[in-house]
Formats: sequence, structure tokens, C-alpha cells
Amino acid sequence: MITIQAPKSCPSCGSTLEWSNHLLYCRNPSCGVQAGKKIEHFAKTLKIKGFGPSTISKLDMLGVEDIYTLTEEILESALSSSRIAQKLMSEIENSKKAPLNLVLPAFSIPLIGKTASQKLSIACKDIFDIDEDSCAEAGLGPKATSNLLSWLEENFPLYESLPLNFKFEKPLFNATNATRGIVCISGRLKSFKTKAEASEALTNSGYEVKGSLTSKVTILVNESGIESAKTKQAREKGITIVEDLQVFLENK
Repeated sequence: MITIQAPKSCPSCGSTLEWSNHLLYCRNPSCGVQAGKKIEHFAKTLKIKGFGPSTISKLDMLGVEDIYTLTEEILESALSSSRIAQKLMSEIENSKKAPLNLVLPAFSIPLIGKTASQKLSIACKDIFDIDEDSCAEAGLGPKATSNLLSWLEENFPLYESLPLNFKFEKPLFNATNATRGIVCISGRLKSFKTKAEASEALTNSGYEVKGSLTSKVTILVNESGIESAKTKQAREKGITIVEDLQVFLENK
């Protein structure tokens, strides 16, 4: 029998690894690989295309704040392309307009993704409105609230001066009340690239999205054309079946 020895130190920064729920983690906040992944995530969330590992390495970036210190001259020199430099600068400028609904999830705060930010946008006007009471009003759990408040205290002072929009964009409907129905998405989508995008559009339109066909589901989305077990079950229960989600939302 072959015995595999778990590594004791991070291959990137050499820090001692820690076990958590049968997984190994590097807890060093200055770890180069972690920093690069956070920059990638930040750029992807704010739709700044082009910040892959190679670009981040060439620009010698250490944190997301470095994105907003870049100039077209620095980009052109590092990437050897004036066209790419111009395109990246344009996307960086556009990211400054993104609402806090997107900016907050971009910072890689554990349990604070787009859904949590959308909930917060109902209870808060901007990032300075976020406190324990507003998190409770938004329906965030204790762990998510703790993670967010700790991040605000420890990290936000570093990012407060960045040229970002720290104001929430209000959703069209109160997502916590789900006034229009409860939706389950089955199979592959055609009208949206991902289920995450479809779920966000549904939430913004006043629907609650469930991952399974529970007794409370009132609408099943099935764009595949395949009569799945979920679809058959939905028909038997008299649940509305939507074959084109984009058209469905446009007509509501």
C-alpha cells in the first residue's frame, strides 16, 4: 500500500499549512499565489478582462489595490502591447462605476457573495450602513455577519481610498419577500450563460430561487426540451413550466 504524506508547508510561500475540515490551508495573507487568485477573482467579478496569472506576474501585482495604480504606460511596457494596454485601462475605468452589489463580493470575503450583497442592498444604502443590525435585517447568518464585520474593521481602511463605488444599487424588488413565486432551474440553460446569472435575474425580478423541486416551488425552468424527472413531477403537481426564461422575465 502506498502512503501519501501530506505537505507541511505551502509550496508558494513556505508557511506552515493548517488542517481545517480535512483540507489543508495556507493562512499567510502575504502568500503570492493567494494574492494572485484574489486579484483574478476581483477582476473577474468586476468584469475587468485580462488579469490572468501571466499578466499579474508581469505587472508584479501584490493586491487588488494595485489595479488602480496602473497607467497605460506601465501596462504597455509590461505587456508589450499598446492595444492591450488601452483595452485594460478602459475596463479598469469602467469598473469604478460598478455598484457595491458587485464590489463587495469581489473582495473574496468568505460567505459574502452576490446573494449576500443583494440582500444587504435592501437594508443598506452604502458600505458605511453595514453593521450588526443591518446584517440581521438583511437576513445574513451569524458566520457571514462575523466575516463581513471583521473584514470591514481589518481591511476596509486599506481600500476606502480606492476610486470605487461603495454604494449599493437597489434591486427592482425586495428579494427577501419573493412576492412573485419560487423558482427551480432544471438542466442546461439557453437564454443565460450560467445558472448564477439566471438566478440573479430572477432575484432582481422578485423571485426566490431554490436548488431543488421542493413543495413550495411554483415555477420550474426547463429550457433543455428534455422531459426530465423534475419536469414530469412538476407537471403532475400543476407547477408552471417555463421553456424560455429570458422571454418569461421580459413579459413580467
